[in-house]
Amino acid sequence: MNPKNLTILTGASRGMGLAMAEQLLAPGQTLLCISRHANVQLAERAQACKADLLQWTEDLAEGAAVSRRLESWLHTQSDAGFSSATLINNAGVIPRIAPLSQSDADDLARALRVGLEAPMQLSAAFLRATENWPAARKVLNISSGLGRRAMASQTAYCAAKAGMDHFTRCLALEEALKPAGARVCSLAPGVIDTDMQVQLRSASDALFPDRAGFVGMHQGGQLSAPADAASRVLAFLTRADFGRNPVADIRD
Repeated sequence: MNPKNLTILTGASRGMGLAMAEQLLAPGQTLLCISRHANVQLAERAQACKADLLQWTEDLAEGAAVSRRLESWLHTQSDAGFSSATLINNAGVIPRIAPLSQSDADDLARALRVGLEAPMQLSAAFLRATENWPAARKVLNISSGLGRRAMASQTAYCAAKAGMDHFTRCLALEEALKPAGARVCSLAPGVIDTDMQVQLRSASDALFPDRAGFVGMHQGGQLSAPADAASRVLAFLTRADFGRNPVADIRD
């Protein structure tokens, strides 16, 4: 009998998140996707390959409510016999690209709620609900090089990813104290050809001094395709040393 694996994935309706979801679909596997929108093609693909797919349409700006729903659902799955349980915090947003002094307060709050608060809330709910499961547990936070490199007009996104890196370091210390603690890692996946890159390239030069660099990477073919990036991230997740370094870069 093949092992049963549970994966919870946020931001799965497009980009690298969708590519990861597609690659995670397999017979006997359970994939719970949490995004603002469901993906019809993903549902059709899951049905064709006899995978167990759930798609929750939730706004991760309301992370507290989503985490409560997740924790409640996980309690109903405690006897499902999963051999592994994994949470992948992938969702993130870039607010309007502009200096902080020209940024909208609500826009900043949403970026931090989706990019930092929700991953912390979902991780807490996941770890609490699965603490007594016999399954091997992992938390993979999708970070960014911008969490480790400051950039003008990217204050909220850089802050969210830097916060994700550091909360992962703290979480790794906590889980290491437990007899069967989860393995955790905050991973920068490289530069990927997604809608977020389009947003960066389309910004105003006057508001975003680094725009030309992103245009150059695109023109120079330096962007990874979402499917390729997803494959590398999922391969990293299965490494024997996953979690040994709580903050990592796929390019290392």
